[in-house]
Amino acid sequence: MFKSVFIIILSFNFLFTHKSADFVMGSTFGLLPMAHTDKNDKLEMYANNKSIPDPIREVTLEALSHFPDLMDTRIDFEFKKKIGGSVMQAQPRVGSLVFKGKENRAYRIKISRYLELEDENIPIEELPHDVLLGWIGHELGHIQDYLNRSAVNLMGFGMKYYCSKSFVTEAEITADSYAVSHGLGEKIIATKNFVLNHERLPDDYKNKIRALYMSPGEILSLVEAQEEDEDEIAE
Repeated sequence: MFKSVFIIILSFNFLFTHKSADFVMGSTFGLLPMAHTDKNDKLEMYANNKSIPDPIREVTLEALSHFPDLMDTRIDFEFKKKIGGSVMQAQPRVGSLVFKGKENRAYRIKISRYLELEDENIPIEELPHDVLLGWIGHELGHIQDYLNRSAVNLMGFGMKYYCSKSFVTEAEITADSYAVSHGLGEKIIATKNFVLNHERLPDDYKNKIRALYMSPGEILSLVEAQEEDEDEIAE
């Protein structure tokens, strides 16, 4: 019984917003109102129902432009001081999960304010453009996966994610696959190579990525398979 209760708590940890862990954003990090206009009007159309910190606004909108199914989906991109061993994390808002239907469900993507290296922390917006684009695209792949899941299914998803490494791998492969199928394959590869080849990223983090996520070569195979399918359709 106690084990079951513990698992349920872990599931809700995946789903709930923990205000105590939030890093104050507001004007400090330029969280803009949703009516904000930018020079790049073509990308601003993807800002509907989104809140995005100013330092990553343009690259986030570029990532969103690859996911038309998320055009009207409420997503809050939130800077955090730390995210428990992760750089980014996509979650449903539990209030919308319980009280709203799938079409009105809201999500958040937590983003570490700084990438922690062995000898310094660098602002997340200072990552190479393609690397950051691929990272955000991967998280949007998770939300694309969540869209058609029921509330009960997502509760089970949260439990399994915390209790099963094989399920984590399955979930991460699904997110990468969505990102690749939405045209971000090369960016996902750039992100993986950046992490695995960076001399100053902690080895524990790189080993985690190697163990639980697809390798750059496996993602490249997905990209090539998609290109072959597109060629066949064109013929």
